[in-house]
Amino acid sequence: MSSPEPQTHDFIRDIINEDLNTNKYKGRVHTRFPPEPNGYLHIGHAKSICLNFGIAEDYKGKCNLRFDDTNPTKEGDEYANSIIEDVRWLGFDWEDRLFYASDYFDQMYEYAVQLVKCGKAYVDDHSADEISKYRGTLTTPGRNSPYRERSVDENLDLFERMKAGEYADGEKVLRAKIDMAHPNMNMRDPVVYRILKESHYRAGDKWCVYPMYDWAHGLEDSIEGITHSICTLEFENHRPLYDWYLDQLGVYHPQQIEFAPLNLTYTVLSKRMLQELVMGKNVNGWDDPRMPTISGMRRRGYSSTSIRDFCSRIGVAKVNSILPMEFLEHCIRVDLNKTAPRFMGILNPLKIIIDNYPEGKEEEINAVNNPEDPTAGMRKVPFSKVVYIEQDDFMEDPPKKFYRFAPGREVRFRYAYFITCNDVVKDNDKVIELHCTLDPETRGGNAPDGRKVKSTLHWVSAAHACDAEVRLYNRLFTVEDPAGQKVHDFKEFLNPDSVQVLSSCKVEPALNDLDHFDRFQFERLGYFCVDPDSTKDNLIFNRTVELRDTWAKIQKQQNQ
Repeated sequence: MSSPEPQTHDFIRDIINEDLNTNKYKGRVHTRFPPEPNGYLHIGHAKSICLNFGIAEDYKGKCNLRFDDTNPTKEGDEYANSIIEDVRWLGFDWEDRLFYASDYFDQMYEYAVQLVKCGKAYVDDHSADEISKYRGTLTTPGRNSPYRERSVDENLDLFERMKAGEYADGEKVLRAKIDMAHPNMNMRDPVVYRILKESHYRAGDKWCVYPMYDWAHGLEDSIEGITHSICTLEFENHRPLYDWYLDQLGVYHPQQIEFAPLNLTYTVLSKRMLQELVMGKNVNGWDDPRMPTISGMRRRGYSSTSIRDFCSRIGVAKVNSILPMEFLEHCIRVDLNKTAPRFMGILNPLKIIIDNYPEGKEEEINAVNNPEDPTAGMRKVPFSKVVYIEQDDFMEDPPKKFYRFAPGREVRFRYAYFITCNDVVKDNDKVIELHCTLDPETRGGNAPDGRKVKSTLHWVSAAHACDAEVRLYNRLFTVEDPAGQKVHDFKEFLNPDSVQVLSSCKVEPALNDLDHFDRFQFERLGYFCVDPDSTKDNLIFNRTVELRDTWAKIQKQQNQ
């Protein structure tokens, strides 16, 4: 199985092509991305963003950014602003087409009045529990409400009084009059408006009745002249209701098309679950690098290019599936391998003293910034008598296939010299220091006599090293599908080792010149990112992904 190629053809584009051929919308292609501002966007939303804005780009059409802000109890500026930032960071532009459902509250209310006047809506005094009981089940029809046959005049009066604030929350609702025996539960006299005496983050205290999501959603598309309303599969059973509303009102009718949402292993892509993690302080906010939110992935070091490439490669389908996290990480590596500069950093330092190197001497070693990018150039790395290497790169009594540093063994220090270990210093059986010698003829990392070594190690000069904190992030959950487990609480599967904080790291001084969110590779260790809390006096780096490409291993196993 090879890595999927970017998809340029899918069933949604087939529908659009046919609509263009028949001139269904007079040659127009107009999509929208309509998030609710009640949480931060996640990687699943990125798929929808790339699809809606990508289609608009492909067909030289338009794509709106619109907030479905119909629930004042859960929505706010923080979420709206984060969504704007995320869509813009992904590289998309809605130009002057930023809209809100709350922009249309007056028009939606008038539409509801129109529905009442034509005898297709009524005010119900039942509570939410009573409405639920009357609705029936998937196998039994519902029952008509005793308030269903109120006159048009009475319904208009009651609805106006609901709007005026005469009734308490939950005391009355406006319902559509459709069919209580309909096989689609969504069509059994759904609630259109409910009373909520809550201040709206944009509309203030103007309203104490608010439209339900299903009422607002299709009307917003109609008002904005959307041609293709692209939704995930959970809205497929709601489409007949959207159509019914638009048909009863006799207004412009967009075409809704559903596709399978994105699901990933080892995480959850439910906004409710993600909010539960944040509120319960199981993570450090919406932008925690372990979160599948776009802001969390940005903080972890994922690039917008790699996320867009991932969304392009997974394609668009009609069947639900769960994708391996390894493939997303593969796309991250492909991009960062080409774009991330290389540096040297030591996560678990072991001191090396080079006995035959003069005291006080310092020199600058030429190092390649990125071997995958010929334009990246070179940098100078300081070298001195005392350096650090990784503790894991030395074993006093190595097994047969351990080719790194050991007593009496010669290795290459990256870009520098051939080094031989001569003596080991211990403290209570722990190796704390190595005494070594270098071959001055091997400067640059090559021996003039042509001899070879089996290992090349990275290093950092002790005299020039900067202290740093490095955070190693792993899977947030211990099982592939935490949301699908038959347990009371999905949080039972949280990984207690999802982050490891290393506070005694040593890095080359060039890292001090990077900015927040800059991505780079620590040679031999993985790809990393500068955390936004990092300062010159307190460097903080987040591991984005390891160098090992697990997806490549999966492919190899599948091809055998």
